[in-house]
Amino acid sequence: MPLNIETVDPDWAWKAYVPDDAQPWSRGRAAHLFRRAGFGGSEPDLTRAVADGPRGTVDRLVHPSPASAAETADAKSLGESALAGGNAKSLEAWWLYRMRNASDVLLEKMTLFWHGHFATSADKVTDARLMFEQNELLRRHALGKFGPFVQEISRDPAMLIYLDSATNRKQHPNENYAREVMELFCLGEGEYSETDIRELARCFTGWEIKRGKFKFNKYQHDEGEKTVLGARKIREGGEGVEVVLSQPACPEFLVRKLLRFFVFDDVVPSDALIQPLVEEFRASDLDVRTLLGRVFASNLFFSPLALSRKVRSPVELGVGLLRGLEATTNLQALAEGTARVGQELFYPPNVKGWDGGRTWINSSTLLGRANLVRQIVHNDKTRFARGTLEELVGGWKLKSSAEIVARWCDLLLAREVAAETLRPVVSRIEESGGTREHRLREALCLLCTLPEFQLA
Repeated sequence: MPLNIETVDPDWAWKAYVPDDAQPWSRGRAAHLFRRAGFGGSEPDLTRAVADGPRGTVDRLVHPSPASAAETADAKSLGESALAGGNAKSLEAWWLYRMRNASDVLLEKMTLFWHGHFATSADKVTDARLMFEQNELLRRHALGKFGPFVQEISRDPAMLIYLDSATNRKQHPNENYAREVMELFCLGEGEYSETDIRELARCFTGWEIKRGKFKFNKYQHDEGEKTVLGARKIREGGEGVEVVLSQPACPEFLVRKLLRFFVFDDVVPSDALIQPLVEEFRASDLDVRTLLGRVFASNLFFSPLALSRKVRSPVELGVGLLRGLEATTNLQALAEGTARVGQELFYPPNVKGWDGGRTWINSSTLLGRANLVRQIVHNDKTRFARGTLEELVGGWKLKSSAEIVARWCDLLLAREVAAETLRPVVSRIEESGGTREHRLREALCLLCTLPEFQLA
């Protein structure tokens, strides 16, 4: 198996992973899949995954059963309740609830990806309902074809406000959205000219908002022909978006960004390595679900080149702890905690979203992340499988404290840890002072201060 990304054979990389003696299917690899395609796997998740094998587990994550009517109604009801106060900060706990409880975990993970990709902040979009409706738009298109997605996000009222497209007039075309749809959303830097930006901005003139909905004002639209990226006789925004989507750079740009989000933070794969994915993505008419199904089932995804090669974002860390230990907690407090360490939902720092990767980690955030875990674990409202942590681990019917810690490692850590490193965690459980419940929670907090817990 290649251990250097520069020597990886593309054919081997994207073939389906087939377990063998050297690379067996295991709880560790199943947990890796759940951390990347979702936020983490619980003990029942991993037990089922080991039985189903990699192919069955990937299929179940990428093509899940539809959400139940009760789950759908619950999400809608909680969303409307969050909107009642008119404050976007109330939506943070609602979305964390969905991430923690959704049966379709990949859908929520992809909605989080798109929230950073089509970054829009409630700092500027002060209407909470517009932010809520954009979040639902992201979810609706999260695993579909990219083209219709870009067309709809281009007309989304929150996006129109955030990138000043709602005030785009034929006498003074605003170039913000035209620039970002090419640079950040579809093509990347160097794939367009300043003239292309000016011409595309003319296409979007007259796009407005009325009563919270998109409206086309023909009197403010520049009716003249435009030339965008070499395509002539373009008249309006939808045609301009289609030209952008048709560029050869588009599928490559998205493949690279999705690989960085799901596979490895700091690796820059060669053009040759990603070419099979780019060709398949293009042939599928930019179908995201098809692309991710290929990635999650691949040799490369389950190889050492991908295992533990990502840093968890604050949201991934918090929700991953909850899902891994079947826990529930005060989600408004969790939202405030993730914001303190750099990731506040509905408030990305700028139009580029969060940088991610190693930027999540520094001396300040490491302490903050440890405090976030402690806040979750010791919160009076935190429950583990609707009970205590002692009851949860008791249900596993393990024989020793060391086995309990080993099970936590299976569920929560992306990399094996030496027994010597884990000895203080085991010892904390076995101390004589305090209740066993308190000692278990303290030991869990101690485990989550390890560097390995920061990795996805």
